[in-house]
Amino acid sequence: MSDLKIGLQLGYWGAAAPEGFVETVQEAERLGYDSVFTAEAWGSDAFTPLAWLGAKTSTIRLGTAVAQLSARTPTAAAMAALTLDHLTGGRMILGLGVSGPQVVEGWYGQPFGKPLARTREYIDIIRQVLAREKPVQNDGPHYPLPYFGEGAWKLGKPLRSITHPLRADIPIFMGAEGPKNVALAAEIADGWLPLYYSPYRPEVYADSLKGAKEGFEISQMVIVNVNDDVEEALMPVKSMLGFYIGGMGSKKRNFHKELMGRMGFEAEADKIQELFFEGKRAEAIAAVPSQFADEISLVGPIDRIKDRLAPWRETPVTTLLVTGHDKKFLAMMAELVLGG
Repeated sequence: MSDLKIGLQLGYWGAAAPEGFVETVQEAERLGYDSVFTAEAWGSDAFTPLAWLGAKTSTIRLGTAVAQLSARTPTAAAMAALTLDHLTGGRMILGLGVSGPQVVEGWYGQPFGKPLARTREYIDIIRQVLAREKPVQNDGPHYPLPYFGEGAWKLGKPLRSITHPLRADIPIFMGAEGPKNVALAAEIADGWLPLYYSPYRPEVYADSLKGAKEGFEISQMVIVNVNDDVEEALMPVKSMLGFYIGGMGSKKRNFHKELMGRMGFEAEADKIQELFFEGKRAEAIAAVPSQFADEISLVGPIDRIKDRLAPWRETPVTTLLVTGHDKKFLAMMAELVLGG
């Protein structure tokens, strides 16, 4: 049985910064929350809010979930991480992810090809920067250092970080969905940020996680909704799933849809996508199976949520990440997870 921790997922901003997010994190810290994560898509970035939060907190760990590889070079990501780690007294968690082809090619103007190879190179370079044992070099095709390719003046030389990292072992987490990508996280990272995880289907990821080292962390976001009517409580979960499985990706490749299929709901995932692409979003949401939505969330009356926390404690998951700004909700979840 694992000793579950609790964390907070702030996600990325909508049209503007969410009101009161600093006070939310300060309250979470007071309640014993282990970590807070911020995200990025194609609007707010993941690092800047952490700098703001780090200045106004003292113990809670600060993570990116996730910083997109194509948004910055590996050395730039390492610079941001080591800077924030210094400023916050060693509280940084660098969560990385490849995102998807629509964002990578449509927003960043970068090729999405070879995501696993790119991730391996990216993390190796970051670890070189943080180790600061020698000037950073990489002979790989994705992030060659020094760069002598097209347009180069061919004057580059290997460099070593001017700033000495506070920690050479800043934890690096990976956001990963596919079996090979999860296996890569277990091999080269310190933690994993899954999208969906069912404590009732540990076999889905069992083989991929075999290579994880001792102390490997898994931080899983769960939607929590307290409501005596379970079906009604599941609606926000189904709305999220309908959008991600139906529309977050092309009809040809949607990683979220493929994951749902691997979790035992392939036909249902196909139906959701079909309805979504027909413009029938309400029907797509209605087609999300209650069983699937229920397995990856915590909904219903308080006693039911407490009972359904027990299976999570039997999994490799180390931290449950929740979303919410209400102080009573934060306190309730701290009591359920930490006091249970």
